Amino acid sequence: MANIQLFQTLKGKLLPHATTVNEAGAPAYQPSPQHRLAQYAATGCLNATFYADAETQLATVLQLCKEVDAYFVAQTAVYCRERGYMKDMPALLAAVLAGQGAPVFPRAFKRIVNNGKMLRNFVQILRSGAVGRKSLGTRPKKLVQDWLNNASEKELLSAAVGNAPSLADVVKMVHPKPSEPWREAFFAWLIGKPHGAQALPPLVKAFEAYKADRTQPLPDVPFQMLTALELNAAAWAQIARQGGWHMVRMNLNTFSRHGVYELPGMAEEIAAKLADAELIRKARVFPYQLMAAYMAANDEVPMVIRDALQDALEIALVNVPEIEGKVVVCPDVSGSMASPATGYRSGGTSAVRCIDVAALVAAAMLRKNRDAVVLPFEVDVVRCDLNQRDTVMTNARKLASIGGGGTNCSAPLAMLNKRKEKADLVVFVSDNESWIDARKQGATATMREWEIFKQRNPAAKLVCIDVTPYATTQAAERDDVLNIGGFSDDVFKIVAAFAAGQLSAAHWVGEIEAISV
Repeated sequence: MANIQLFQTLKGKLLPHATTVNEAGAPAYQPSPQHRLAQYAATGCLNATFYADAETQLATVLQLCKEVDAYFVAQTAVYCRERGYMKDMPALLAAVLAGQGAPVFPRAFKRIVNNGKMLRNFVQILRSGAVGRKSLGTRPKKLVQDWLNNASEKELLSAAVGNAPSLADVVKMVHPKPSEPWREAFFAWLIGKPHGAQALPPLVKAFEAYKADRTQPLPDVPFQMLTALELNAAAWAQIARQGGWHMVRMNLNTFSRHGVYELPGMAEEIAAKLADAELIRKARVFPYQLMAAYMAANDEVPMVIRDALQDALEIALVNVPEIEGKVVVCPDVSGSMASPATGYRSGGTSAVRCIDVAALVAAAMLRKNRDAVVLPFEVDVVRCDLNQRDTVMTNARKLASIGGGGTNCSAPLAMLNKRKEKADLVVFVSDNESWIDARKQGATATMREWEIFKQRNPAAKLVCIDVTPYATTQAAERDDVLNIGGFSDDVFKIVAAFAAGQLSAAHWVGEIEAISV
């Protein structure tokens, strides 16, 4: 008799054979070039990860840009900037379009380069030679000039913070020809050339006045312009009051060092700003950014502010869907998930790990879907007792505290099959680097277990959210399988649409291709 294990029959669709290997060397599926580019763009921050260094990521993205048409590159860049709130990747893709001389480049530039930080990112990448040229070129230079000549005083001052290149470097490169006297004076002031002091715009005048006389009101300029000056606690408190929502979130420890919380009422005032629902909406905050702020806050940050961060996280998760039917969420807690969510970066590695993101997604979906089951996995499914009534932060910390072990993406499905469980939606949050369950031939173990699961649950759907820029999958894309990259609010919306049968046949790539540039 033939080997039953080797030749066992599975009912339903013929399973696709694995087409490649993942970063761990195990069988996997390779999506289309469009899907892979979108995956890298939505999850990659051009920093080293557990399996791949920054140079490899860059080389892969540049190669993928050659394999797809320029319009899709533009669509991907706009998607990642406007819906994923990414910075480096959209700037890189804009630079690629500039290097190609793509007709869509000017339209994409205006959508992608929407602040001074993005302008400097774009110029830095284009001038580096990474995309095949070191000069800006006529069209990119004209677009940079237009940005400089149309930005407000506040936008220009914000852009003036930072180096490599500085805004002054950019101005020297492109030589903008402003039509307003204040803008001409501002550029001269910025690059250290003679200028008429009376022609300077109001905020710059106030800044210069404050430098000369500290009894003057604190100017409403980016706080980095003031940090070289000796400021007392009251001045730092005013900086906190004037600062934008993200600025306050990112400088909680700085305020502590400068005695801001010792001033009566200041801790409560900062907490109120952090938990303001309208400010959170306008800031387009990532839930993981709030987790990062909570994790980075030192012991000197008052509890009222820590509580406000938790409140803000609950508010930021308003877009997490309530999905009809039974939901199973499977966060990957294996060793490779200990990699920083935005990669290793010299002097600035994020405290938030991939496992924290997976835990956050799982805890958020548990909050919105009362009957959801959470199955954290590594080599096997790991028990973790969660309370649906606990805060998202509390449950996320419980999940993230597991950690370690090899990766076996098929383990949760195998458990569900062993118990003959039923469900309508299964969501994985992983780096997809499964190797414990590797097979020498045929379909991946995840795909085989999913097919068995489908025999009991023919209408069920599988979503694989990938939090890393590796671009291989353990489940082949088809009508009932969605592979998606990133961890923005948009991911939750796409999951909900897929669960409700509202996505096109192209799934996630179709969402990107629907963007008009």
